[in-house]
Amino acid sequence: MSITVRFFASLSEQLGFDQKTFDEKTVAHKFPLTIEDVWREVADRPPPENLLCALNHEYADFKQHLEDGDEVAFFPPVNGG
Repeated sequence: MSITVRFFASLSEQLGFDQKTFDEKTVAHKFPLTIEDVWREVADRPPPENLLCALNHEYADFKQHLEDGDEVAFFPPVNGG
């Protein structure tokens, strides 16, 4: 099982990378994973309330379970007008 995770804007700057790949050998959480598990694996804390996530290019809930080949993306909140 392999999951690609992308981090955008200030998240990639804070973490020092913009993409990571997870599989059974690289994660501490047990499979099946949720989007929240992936965030905790990287950040070692619960996701902030205003953090947005997408699963395979569609906005998703942090409790969504992941499958082999999924792509998860995390976005910081954006202000604009």
